[in-house]
Amino acid sequence: RFLTTGTLSAIARQSALITIRAMGMTMVMVSGGIDLSVGSIVGLTAVVGSISMATGGQTALVGILVAILVGGLCGIAHGTAVTTVRIPPFIVTLGAMGIYRGLALYISNGNAVVGLPESAGYLAERTFLGVVPVPLLLVIVLALLIHFTLSQTRLGRYCYAMGSNIEAARFAGINIWRYQVTYYAILGALSGLAGAMETSRTVTGQPNAGETYELNVIASVVIGGGSLSGGQGTVVGTIIGSLIMGVLANGGNLLQISPFIQKIVIGTVIILAVTFDEFQRRRLQNVEG
Repeated sequence: RFLTTGTLSAIARQSALITIRAMGMTMVMVSGGIDLSVGSIVGLTAVVGSISMATGGQTALVGILVAILVGGLCGIAHGTAVTTVRIPPFIVTLGAMGIYRGLALYISNGNAVVGLPESAGYLAERTFLGVVPVPLLLVIVLALLIHFTLSQTRLGRYCYAMGSNIEAARFAGINIWRYQVTYYAILGALSGLAGAMETSRTVTGQPNAGETYELNVIASVVIGGGSLSGGQGTVVGTIIGSLIMGVLANGGNLLQISPFIQKIVIGTVIILAVTFDEFQRRRLQNVEG
């Protein structure tokens, strides 16, 4: 029942929403930050993008671009607060999580935004060449771009340098504000894209879209080898972590395991992954000492 085309396609489509944000979260966490508001950004961008199509009369493409733009602006605000005001990213994004969810509910009056054009559903349902789901194609393209960025560009090298020792990076002349804002903006834009994809799945703008998604996103990065302390993480590892999360969820549904039990399993996996990372970090420190 599991190794079927339908099941694997469903996992690919469902995991795409997590994977796209997790790849952006990889950059932020490697640089030493974290963002707890990605789920709320999905809800806000889903509502704003849907309103632009339903009441503004815009096309689905414009709605997607609006969602990405709003998400990117949210990320810029986070990066600016973290680097300029020196507020810990945990606090900044925890507060932003409530603000964005409240905005989404206020703008939509707590109701789903309906009346979207039929083309709004293409992003989630269409396939490329009749074989590859569009969400999976987006994951592949973005994975290649972000992997190249982290491994072959100055933006990526500075990301690891800042995560390993931000003060050393500052003294080395790296413009911390510019790069930190860039990482958060990329994550925000990818969260906006995920919001557009969430809208496309139901052809409605749900203000509650993305609730608790931040847990799965962070778990995907940590399970894939990313460190909460910064300086570690890869796109390949994050994709593997995201697929593990997707397989656990889909397999749990096929086995009719309670969704409450699934949450317990996810939480346990996160703790085990962080514990393993901490032991590995201590072992390396002992070897170097």
